[in-house]
Amino acid sequence: MQLKPGQKLVVASHNAGKVREINELINPFGLDAVSAGELNLDEPVEDGDSFAANALIKARAATKASGLAALADDSGLEVAGLDGAPGIYSARWGGESGDFQLAMERVNNELVEKGLLADEDRGANFTCALALCLPSGETEVFLGQVFGTVVWPPRGTLGFGYDPMFVPLGEMVTFGEMEPARKHQMSHRANAFQLFKAACLDHLVQS
Repeated sequence: MQLKPGQKLVVASHNAGKVREINELINPFGLDAVSAGELNLDEPVEDGDSFAANALIKARAATKASGLAALADDSGLEVAGLDGAPGIYSARWGGESGDFQLAMERVNNELVEKGLLADEDRGANFTCALALCLPSGETEVFLGQVFGTVVWPPRGTLGFGYDPMFVPLGEMVTFGEMEPARKHQMSHRANAFQLFKAACLDHLVQS
């Protein structure tokens, strides 16, 4: 499933943070990226039972509505002490307004209620599924993860979502404190993107 130089690609998301990160990752490959928001595409109902299923729902909907290849991301935070929650419901933990400050507070409150206060009890990971859908109907999904711990209170304003409460393994700062270039080297989205790049983009550099 190789993409072509200059090919127009829909980033199938209305989340400004995700669109920005994905655009920063694909821009070096000469793709003409446009977001679902810019095209005024409706957001489909994400009723899948996994990150991969929800990413495919979004990619297929964007391709059907636009007639273009679409790249969709579905991602979230999985906290071991909460049995993997919030998981695919990560955005919904912020309520109807999508307030991630509330979502982070809920994660911390539920950990406190379980008596999970020490760093070693607060293991977590971010998971990202990147789904590519071509106008031909072909699809492929690329999964990436990054492991670390969740901390309280949140720190930093550089990221989005749960970034201010997540410290990746081997680091002292949260994704919310980390410079974007550094985050792009290790994030769940970056790890999924590396698989997508190898399968669909590397030929653009070689040609």
